[in-house]
Amino acid sequence: MLIVVKVGTSSITYPNGNVNLGRMELLTRELADVHSAGKEIILTSSGAVGAGVGRLGCQPPSSLPDKQAMAAVGQGILMHMYEKFFSEYSKTVAQVLLTRDCFSDPERYLHSRDTLFSLLRFGVIPIINENDTVAVDELKFGDNDTLSAMVACCAEADLLIILSDIDGLYDSDPRGNASARLIPEVSEITAEMVENSKSKGGALSSGGMFTKLAAARMTMAAGIPMVIASSAEANVVRRASDGELVGTRFIPSARRHGMRRRWLAAGSAPAGFATVDAGAADALLHRGKSLLPSGVTRIDGKFGVGDVIGVRDLKGTEIARGISNYDSADAAKIAGKRSDGIEAVLGRRDYDELIHRNNMALL
Repeated sequence: MLIVVKVGTSSITYPNGNVNLGRMELLTRELADVHSAGKEIILTSSGAVGAGVGRLGCQPPSSLPDKQAMAAVGQGILMHMYEKFFSEYSKTVAQVLLTRDCFSDPERYLHSRDTLFSLLRFGVIPIINENDTVAVDELKFGDNDTLSAMVACCAEADLLIILSDIDGLYDSDPRGNASARLIPEVSEITAEMVENSKSKGGALSSGGMFTKLAAARMTMAAGIPMVIASSAEANVVRRASDGELVGTRFIPSARRHGMRRRWLAAGSAPAGFATVDAGAADALLHRGKSLLPSGVTRIDGKFGVGDVIGVRDLKGTEIARGISNYDSADAAKIAGKRSDGIEAVLGRRDYDELIHRNNMALL
């Protein structure tokens, strides 16, 4: 069993950014114990920027260069502590720093995947973080919730566990509503859940419940269960991996995507978007159809033939992702047209579909 564990900044650092050594020691001891029991572990760790802020005694950075500088300082601190704690349990760790293009480019995606599998084969625990020191906006994941979901999909994990300072998904924000109820299981992420989750984490964190739901959508589409739980919960990784209902468990679709569709769903970054009407959305989600131009109401972004684009419903929710048969200029011209009318508009008819079903992953 392969488990990807993501730990948030607030779980291993104090509010001032200093590393919480007690929490780190407890985390590494539990992960080492689970690893010794025969399970494979990949750890995605936040906290580099926070640790850098704590070491330098400065305010949380607001500019990209300052954030990159804090990450450069903090990453070394985190890895030093992880190496120290894991070595006490005779575990070997490896640092893996990634940027978005490690997943958006198919060849680099395969190389990243092969590297992770090699490390796991050697019994190593990979510790993954975004390469904040060099990543610019177009190469950034933006948060480690997204990164952990992409890693889980890439490595074909059996479970993703996101450890946070909150013990799961609630029906409203528990920080402002004392009567908020924990939702123990989720099989479908609703618009109401997304709307209730649009609060950010702390000053030193980059995510919040909104990004965790986005991560859940990726893993559920790829057939991978995900758990959100409190990092303060005793033996949380072991209990969650043994199937105990702890925190909130997101139940995936019964069918796993093949590697190509996993890359489309989780690894690829859309170059643009096609908005579709209700009939087209239903055909994609429930009837296994390709996306025809007749169901498209709007084209956004600039993309070429063969680029990955997202498909949105009329509410703006991304429901699928796939490889476009037409560039954005041509796609805009044929939007709303029947397939047999494409040639009359473009002077040619390369394909009947904007996105063929075989080149699409549902989200």
